[in-house]
Amino acid sequence: MQTNLEMNKQTTQVKTKKKYRLGSVVGMTLIFLFVLILIYPIIWLLLSSLKTPNEIAVNPMFSLPQSFYLDNYVTAWTSGKMNVYFKNSIIAVFPALFLIILLGSMAAFAIEKMRWKLKDKVMLLFLAGIMIPVQIVLLPLFTMYFNLGLLNNLFGLMLIYTVFGLPLTIFLFVGYFKSVPNELLESSIMDGANIYQFFFKIAFPLLKNAIVTVALVQFFFAWNDLIFAMTFISDSNLRTIQTGLISFTGEYGTRQWGPTFASISLAVIPTLILYLFLNKLVMKGMTSGAVKG
Repeated sequence: MQTNLEMNKQTTQVKTKKKYRLGSVVGMTLIFLFVLILIYPIIWLLLSSLKTPNEIAVNPMFSLPQSFYLDNYVTAWTSGKMNVYFKNSIIAVFPALFLIILLGSMAAFAIEKMRWKLKDKVMLLFLAGIMIPVQIVLLPLFTMYFNLGLLNNLFGLMLIYTVFGLPLTIFLFVGYFKSVPNELLESSIMDGANIYQFFFKIAFPLLKNAIVTVALVQFFFAWNDLIFAMTFISDSNLRTIQTGLISFTGEYGTRQWGPTFASISLAVIPTLILYLFLNKLVMKGMTSGAVKG
């Protein structure tokens, strides 16, 4: 009787292992197919940007390039004005990222760690800013910018990125500051540090992973922005990279697909490189604010 029970147990374990292995194989296959679906368009874009005009016109759509034809990138960078669009995007985006991180972290610190009467209501106002659709404020913003003379101005575009990036940034930083123990603040004050010293020398460095996460999220938002850049920038010499891609496609898309693919690749590559290098820090930053210390 005991032998039969042992045999039944072993049979059950074998069946369970087989089911587990089968489930793992199916799961890994589905994950591989999903990743392939996501990555393949990018690979196809990069490969197409390296084809000669004759290869694009004659060879099948999914064929590999016969050589690395870099003239497409030269044409996109010079004739397509991608160098100008890159410079404009950098001028508008990176100062906005600096202001978003600095002002957002200071506001989140004040809301979470300092005691004052209206901090809960101020936090609700920032949360309301997250929920307001962009399309609702376009017309009032356009009227305001027209009256202030900020149309066709990269500073005005940077200001918009900063303002619209702050609500989500403050919301995320408040969660991260909850994991900073209050005892750390109290002990530093007892040692003679003021509130500014505690913030810049202790609290702010502790948010390294959170800062990387917020910066990457806001960089994707500003770098890939189309609606604000199209609304407030009409001068061709002040276009950002996304609006520049539209004009480039309109001018060259029907005849020069190689430079068009190259220009799109140039717009996509910076975001891919940033994410690949900062992926681990982003994952840590996404989870560091979830646990309260």
